[in-house]
Amino acid sequence: MAIPVKLEVFEGPLDLLLHLIEKNKVDIYDIPIVEITAQYLEYIQQMQTEDMNIMSEFLVMAATLLDIKCRMLLPKEVNEEGEEEDPRAELVQKLLEYKMYKYMSYELKDRQVDAAHTLFKGKTLPKEIEDYKPPVDYGELLGDADLNKLQTLFKSVMRRQEDKIDPVRSTFGKIEKDEIDMNLKTSYIEDYIHAHKTFSFRQLLEKQHSKMEIIVTFLVILEMMKIGKISIVQEDTFDDIMITSSVA
Repeated sequence: MAIPVKLEVFEGPLDLLLHLIEKNKVDIYDIPIVEITAQYLEYIQQMQTEDMNIMSEFLVMAATLLDIKCRMLLPKEVNEEGEEEDPRAELVQKLLEYKMYKYMSYELKDRQVDAAHTLFKGKTLPKEIEDYKPPVDYGELLGDADLNKLQTLFKSVMRRQEDKIDPVRSTFGKIEKDEIDMNLKTSYIEDYIHAHKTFSFRQLLEKQHSKMEIIVTFLVILEMMKIGKISIVQEDTFDDIMITSSVA
């Protein structure tokens, strides 16, 4: 009868590798790759998980360990500076970073637990004390200031306020917004088209009383042309634009 064995749960392949290194008490900068790879493969063979995403992460790391193991059996590669490259260097760097983040998370968790035990006392001062304002000692406030110094200070403050005024924008008058009723303007243009049948666009614009009315009129004409109520013709460049009603 097989004896059931409960495996530890690791957050990922780096967590498992770090556990094996600490368990075997080996130097993280000099990982015995053969021994660690064998223990790693033994662990994933005993893993029971239906989540292929989790399993695939462990299998990718297993392939990485086997690749490092094979590269260590070959003659060592030399970089541009003439130094021998360690196939384990990249893995060691990842393990060091993971170890740092892992222990930082432990530290933050401990601080969170400690913070939960911290209590703060609410304010219990009498209202009379909270509302108390110490009297102003005008003698201490003014010090050695006299009327001449105060006048100089006042002029300096007023000069700074004047410097903040924009000499151009301060002369602008009040900007008022033109309110143009789109529906009324559309009805007006429809009546104008019905009465004239054919007319120039310039002739229609000259009857408008403001820039906003001209803009709204232009938009209404574009919409009428789009839906086929009018047709527009301009024979030559810079000629008047002639508008003709398409409705019988």
